[in-house]
Amino acid sequence: MVGAGPAGLAAAVAAGRLGLRVALLDSSARTGGQFYRHPAPGLNARRPEALHHAWQAYADRAARLEALVAAGRVVHLAEHHVWAVTGAAGQWSVHAALGPDGADERRTVRAAKLLLATGAYERQLPFPGWTLPAVVGAGGAQAMLKAGLVLPGQRIVVAGSGPLLLAVAGSLAAAGAEVPVVVEASGYVGYARRPGALAANPGKLAEGAVHAAALLRHRIPVRTRSAVIEVHGKDRVEAVTVARLDRDWRPVPGTGTRIPCDALAVGHGLAPQLEPATGIGCATRLTPDGTHALVVDDRQRTTVPGVWSAGETGGVGGAELALIEGELAALDIAGREGAGRVSRARRRDRLRRFADAMALAHAPRPGWTAWLGDDTDVCRCEEVTAGQVREAVTELGARDARTVKLLTRAGMGWCQGRMCGAAVARLTGGEADTAPRRPLACPVTLGQLAED
Repeated sequence: MVGAGPAGLAAAVAAGRLGLRVALLDSSARTGGQFYRHPAPGLNARRPEALHHAWQAYADRAARLEALVAAGRVVHLAEHHVWAVTGAAGQWSVHAALGPDGADERRTVRAAKLLLATGAYERQLPFPGWTLPAVVGAGGAQAMLKAGLVLPGQRIVVAGSGPLLLAVAGSLAAAGAEVPVVVEASGYVGYARRPGALAANPGKLAEGAVHAAALLRHRIPVRTRSAVIEVHGKDRVEAVTVARLDRDWRPVPGTGTRIPCDALAVGHGLAPQLEPATGIGCATRLTPDGTHALVVDDRQRTTVPGVWSAGETGGVGGAELALIEGELAALDIAGREGAGRVSRARRRDRLRRFADAMALAHAPRPGWTAWLGDDTDVCRCEEVTAGQVREAVTELGARDARTVKLLTRAGMGWCQGRMCGAAVARLTGGEADTAPRRPLACPVTLGQLAED
């Protein structure tokens, strides 16, 4: 099992209790993933649960995992960075680099069956000034708080799109930051287009009410149909300009407002982390918000025999859904049927419908590229500007993102297009119609490749 976030943790516990021999690999030192990120041990945090939602669901499973590890039924391989999977059903080889940064020795784990629960990463849409210090991802700001008990600034604007913004703003304010505004590019009326999904998930409505109450308590206003279109500052963030957006997310002329701040936490939802799944041929589908996710059936099986998926790899839906999908995958891997599987499947389907409604409500509209000046960096790693991408299209005849990449080096840097891929595709004239297939899921040394 690759990934020890909510999905992988739940799957490992369920599979271990069903008598399977389980190896659980994860790049972090502790379980929980990004959602249940722990404070660093040296900080001696006395109440880490205060920084999390639904902590007990994690704590219960973490305790069960410890018992299974002690009993020898689960092997937890922490700080294992999985960079590739090779083989076929019944004979999988999971290749990992060891250590906090993946620079230590290597290890190959052999398995008959494989569960991929690799989670997701933040989707970023570029804008002028987004490379300034103190511009961080919305989830990144939350990770700084959970893992380091630090804030990216004292006066922090939270912006982008998606329900994560509300949780981030509430957490930052509770930790002592001033949040002058939450800037949401979409809105929340889109949820009303799926009344059945709302009615079937009253817990999600209650969760939203908790976030709304936190914003009211800290007197944080929410501006919908708006976006940060520029960040100002010389050596770090000093202010942002917020503008109203039209239906296609184009800034409405004359609506810009300058808001002083010393940090910006921004993100436009999450994108599933699909390596190494696509590397072994797992099929993908386009999600309602324009990202790609793995195709899975009602038993969490991918299109590749002997490979299962759980959590965000099958479409972003949150920790509760990930926990259920992990358990369902484990039940199918173990060949177990029964009422427990049926009830879990029903809950999964209800939560998945809500996740699709959420994705559709916050899907980026194509007009956001109007934020970009020609001198705005699109690919931060290779310092490729929007003007260079546009020139590749209009002057050099590029018709797809791959050709733009070859002409400009956009997407050839450290992140391998994870941050800029969507922006380059949109500037080229469309969306990426297939998920990227990368032979390496994370950086590895030439020596490690040679040994394998």
